[in-house]
Amino acid sequence: MFDYFIVFAEMRTGSNFLETNLNAFEGLSCLGEAFNPHFIGYPNRDEILGVTKEVRDSDPGALIAAVKAAPGLAGFRFFHDHDPRVLDIALDDPRCAKIILTRNPLDSYVSWKIAKATNQWKLTDVKRRKEAQAEFDAGEFAAHVSQLQGFQVMLLNRLQSGGQTPFYVAYEDLQDLGVMNGLARWLGVPAQLEGLDKSLKVQNPAPVTYKVVNPDEMERALADLDAYNLTR
Repeated sequence: MFDYFIVFAEMRTGSNFLETNLNAFEGLSCLGEAFNPHFIGYPNRDEILGVTKEVRDSDPGALIAAVKAAPGLAGFRFFHDHDPRVLDIALDDPRCAKIILTRNPLDSYVSWKIAKATNQWKLTDVKRRKEAQAEFDAGEFAAHVSQLQGFQVMLLNRLQSGGQTPFYVAYEDLQDLGVMNGLARWLGVPAQLEGLDKSLKVQNPAPVTYKVVNPDEMERALADLDAYNLTR
């Protein structure tokens, strides 16, 4: 049915958790941020499936070919600022499964600000959680929302025009075993999980108003935004 898959996501949307659980299925392998301009797959890695960063940068199709040829069904995570040449290759290929992971942009923005402040991007031990509050910047957040909306609408329109149906996953769905098993079935993998991998912990579980130093300013800024289109 599918030759490979691509997970469209952004920073702080839960893509690491989704990848961890995709990799828990027999027959599935998610290979990190394969087309991140700063590294290949993961920081401090030199190659994926025998393809180096230098080869990937000169010919992204070479890495996609290697992903297609990998055992089982393989794929990777892709953010809006990754190699744009990959978009045409993947979006025009109906045998590439498209998974679209979304999160409320306010939550992802505040989480990103806290991660930048603490330099803690993953958490596997709650005892090592670093506490911090973010400073909400109205202009920065508006740009964040605009960028996310533009990318999501582009994906929607391209897939509609190509007659393709993606599998949408919300951040809140990541804790739902039924949704994760349903995603595997949609990918054509019969294996099912008995439980989710809980090795990655939620880094900032408090309500969003507790995570910023200026909640009143944040609420005033949000009142001026088109809330009904925030997660399109």
